[in-house]
Amino acid sequence: MKTAGIDGCKAGWILISFSDKPHYKVLRTDDELKEAFEEFDRILIDMPIGLEDENYTRECDRLLREKLGADYASSVFSPPIRPALHAPSYVEANMQSFEYTEKKLTVQAWNITPKIKTVDALLQENEEFRGKVLESHPELLFMNLNGGMIYQKKNTKKGLRHRLSLVSDHEEIAADFFREIKEEFRRNEVAEDDIVDSLVLALAAKQSVEKGLKTIPVEPETDSEGMKMAVHYI
Repeated sequence: MKTAGIDGCKAGWILISFSDKPHYKVLRTDDELKEAFEEFDRILIDMPIGLEDENYTRECDRLLREKLGADYASSVFSPPIRPALHAPSYVEANMQSFEYTEKKLTVQAWNITPKIKTVDALLQENEEFRGKVLESHPELLFMNLNGGMIYQKKNTKKGLRHRLSLVSDHEEIAADFFREIKEEFRRNEVAEDDIVDSLVLALAAKQSVEKGLKTIPVEPETDSEGMKMAVHYI
């Protein structure tokens, strides 16, 4: 089974695979993302899949915040509700969010709404992608790799090194990939935390072939478009 991890970045998307022939690639267009969805048998992606229509917070996000704890709950944000997904501006998305939920859409959520919209469109247009392109969350994966604890936040040098070492303990080539990607791409294209996040997603995707996948919640619901609202992990 060909597996990969994908994380969003300023340049588009960073894909890393440890299966078959380990490699990395920056996907700059929607067509390249679609080609990746076609190529791999399982992809773990750090992007919300499945959106509420009227509830501000998905159940999987609420439970994930509890799992990560107060210090890391801020790494989980509520994506836009589906009625606000195609709003032409942040002001209008805010209005729609408030109309349905009485809460405003965060700027962080709005900033990645174009990427959420891209993934959502690809999954709606290609039902065969839905069973193999699965939402995950790097901080949950790192926590489990570290025995249920996270010591340093990833916006610190120590936090980055620690996360890289957790992946490198299982895939030695991860350290090479991290260095090569840093050298090949500018920081305003691919940030260091984008790299470590895609590395752990790739590791979890590969390990899930033997270990299987779990979900938060255990019995996830689907949204109004049939998308599963769940965070996948090993």
